[in-house]
Amino acid sequence: MIDEHDLPLELSPFDAVEAAYPAELASAAESLGRRLPVLVECDKELVPFFYKCLRDTLKTRGLGCIYLDGRPKTEQESARGGGLVATMIQQLRDAVRGPVGERVVVLPHLDLLTASSGGGLSAEAREVIPLLYENPSVLWLGFKDPSFPLPPVIARLFPRHLSILGIRRERLAALVTQREARKLGRGLDVYALYKQVSGVNAVRLRRVLSGLEGEDYPSDPSAVQAQLRACTLGGKLSLPNVDLQRDIGGYPQVKERIEREILDLLHHKDGLSDPRAIAKVEALLPRGLVFWGPPGTGKTLFAKAIASALGAAVQVVSGPELKSRWVGESEENLRQLFVEARQSAPAIIIFDEIDAFASARGTYVGSGVEHSMVNQLLTEMDGFRSDELVFVVGTTNFVESLDPALLRPGRFELQLCIPYPDASDRRAILEIVGQGLDLSLSDAALDHAVKVTAGVVEGAVDGVRYSGDHLDALCRQIARHRLREGRDGPSEIADVDRALEAYLERPRLTAAEERVVATHEAGHAICALHCEHAPPIERVSIRGDLGALGYVRYAQHVHRYVVTRQQLRDTICVLFGGREAEALLLDDLSAGAAQDIERATAIARALVEELGMAGLQPRRYDGEMADGTRAAIDTAISEVLAEEQARARALVEAHRPSLVALRDRLLADKVLDATSLAAMRAGEVATDG
Repeated sequence: MIDEHDLPLELSPFDAVEAAYPAELASAAESLGRRLPVLVECDKELVPFFYKCLRDTLKTRGLGCIYLDGRPKTEQESARGGGLVATMIQQLRDAVRGPVGERVVVLPHLDLLTASSGGGLSAEAREVIPLLYENPSVLWLGFKDPSFPLPPVIARLFPRHLSILGIRRERLAALVTQREARKLGRGLDVYALYKQVSGVNAVRLRRVLSGLEGEDYPSDPSAVQAQLRACTLGGKLSLPNVDLQRDIGGYPQVKERIEREILDLLHHKDGLSDPRAIAKVEALLPRGLVFWGPPGTGKTLFAKAIASALGAAVQVVSGPELKSRWVGESEENLRQLFVEARQSAPAIIIFDEIDAFASARGTYVGSGVEHSMVNQLLTEMDGFRSDELVFVVGTTNFVESLDPALLRPGRFELQLCIPYPDASDRRAILEIVGQGLDLSLSDAALDHAVKVTAGVVEGAVDGVRYSGDHLDALCRQIARHRLREGRDGPSEIADVDRALEAYLERPRLTAAEERVVATHEAGHAICALHCEHAPPIERVSIRGDLGALGYVRYAQHVHRYVVTRQQLRDTICVLFGGREAEALLLDDLSAGAAQDIERATAIARALVEELGMAGLQPRRYDGEMADGTRAAIDTAISEVLAEEQARARALVEAHRPSLVALRDRLLADKVLDATSLAAMRAGEVATDG
């Protein structure tokens, strides 16, 4: 904390520039004194003030300046007309070809004179470049805005480059007056203020601070801080409002790691006052994070939650949209992103689909611009000041494809997987979204929604499972139904099912076809119910869900990581259950068992060839083997399949009444859940007793 009486009473913009950038002013003056041209990169609004302060220093060293800003300085120039750029070019021509002497020629708008157009040089740039190199005795002082790139041929003219972006923390106390400090509370907390204004240049900071409104010594300075943040936000950045705990359901491990690795460190830093201790904490912060996982799992949402916790601005940019057909423009797009983020710090840049341009170098199949973009990204990240609160987040579905150089410490050193949500995650997501939409999901409806979203999405391709986005869409569909019907009561199981089925196109089976499918799925279910090592059944359906005419969906096995021989053999038995049920109850066999036989054969082959669990001596079998060995393997596989097929046949025959009852129940209800199956099983046990 700094006592307000230690702060200045008044500050002009020139005073602020001298207080904020003493090292930069001294460096520029020293270089020009040694007759080295200087290029200053800074915001346009800073240029006249920085120049005036530098000019005063140069005068003491006997160096005069000529300022070529395009304003007519003589009646002849006024009569000539031609516009601002044309006047600047003529002034430049006169300065180069006239007596230069011991003067510094100042180009406050060098970027406007030499801006590129469509990947090439503009007409003005082609005229200006020869002039800049025409007279070697000219001592140049050029200014460019960070938003404008310079052609390399111009940049090489200046052996001394200065970049002024924002202000350094140690200079901030000299830029706040006593009146302004009173608006921020009692005592100036430099570190708290710096989080709001670190990317703002000194001239703009003075304008922002002088316009602060509110009472002196507020008990809660958040309103004033909000004023500051609104004035320092630029470009396409926005302030998100996503609470990590309140607005994101589930994923406790991901949240815990975010808090431990980032948020806790920042909160610890906020409680420190020793600059050396603060610098040590800042050195520990990861500047880059990668969130990877399937689509729709909330990777961008987690990044916005981090930004909200930091009070940081966010810009979300898609990897493909950064690419340009013009040479160098893709890299310039990246550079400009970082300029805007640093000017609005604290800020987070979110690269959605970062793998679109940051794949491992050497794997590109396009123009190769990706290689330059990766290099530019690495350069920008390596150029962060330690006290700058600018973070970079990349999201990707294919983390293995990213360039290894991005993932090393100091860059994207923190990688977090956001997988498909498990049961507890789905419950938490449904509760949060349902509460926001006022769905009033009953306990039974919530339990049902968690269960029916455990597998792949009905109607989706490539086995896409339910993600957070799917659950959000499910809740919104329920909300639309309730709105159309004008309902205010709780949402029940029927509402969940109706929302899931709203736009599904299922096959329309004839009665005979439906009977075959029901028989087949009942056979699978009966074998699963009576195989000790088969996983529990969650759902049996013949509605044409999930791209299949019927299916049996199983719960996650108790033993998730250790698979035993009996589990594998029970799986083969269950796979044969559908075919054997058809053989027992129908006059014919359908082709529906084709995939079952394929899977059963693959498991049997693994038991024999890879796992040494059936028939033959355990050993490694490769592609080159004797005919006798191959025949022995085929015999062992056939024996496994025959044994499990016979076991499946025995099970469906022994439990034929239950098989028929289950088939008939499926024909009537189309879908049976675990509760219905448990009731049927209890009735069967009671009957047997």
